[in-house]
Amino acid sequence: MSLKSVTRKGATISATAIAALALASCSAGQITQTSSQVAAVDGTEAESEDGNVAVRDVTIQVEPDSSEASLKFTAVNQAYADEEITLESISVDGQDVTLRGLEPMERNTSIVGNSQEMLDSHPEANSDRIQYVATELDNDDYGIAGYRPVTFTFSNGDVEVNAAIAAPQMDAGEMDRDVSSPEGYEAN
Repeated sequence: MSLKSVTRKGATISATAIAALALASCSAGQITQTSSQVAAVDGTEAESEDGNVAVRDVTIQVEPDSSEASLKFTAVNQAYADEEITLESISVDGQDVTLRGLEPMERNTSIVGNSQEMLDSHPEANSDRIQYVATELDNDDYGIAGYRPVTFTFSNGDVEVNAAIAAPQMDAGEMDRDVSSPEGYEAN
């Protein structure tokens, strides 16, 4: 093999290595596009220690007009075994949440909790895999944008989260923002 051929191959390999290194370092230290995106679900989420139960979208809701409070959440039995799990109680900062008529959750079933008003305003899934329960909670001076500790007590253990306090989501197209209104919005 000639000296020119060896030099050419060496130069090609070196150029390839430098290009690969340059491309790899281009994104080093850069912020990804998704790093600052907000989750699609507003509430807090957590799982039981054994991983068999997940709670999602945990939010303390306060109606701006009436100051009534409720707890919005979804609890899911995600166990691999056919294990029934019972939601025994929920407390918000030591205060019991009113729950009525819950059945144990079989594997791959869920409980959706919300205020009765919100449950009535949204269609329920036609499924025997989802239980809907109205939640009631005394408004303990909950300030919107604050947080309070919430404890879910299941038959397989407790799940604790810090839940955001928020106003219920307004129905799309029914409110217009009005900066001169003291409430900040007006109904169409």
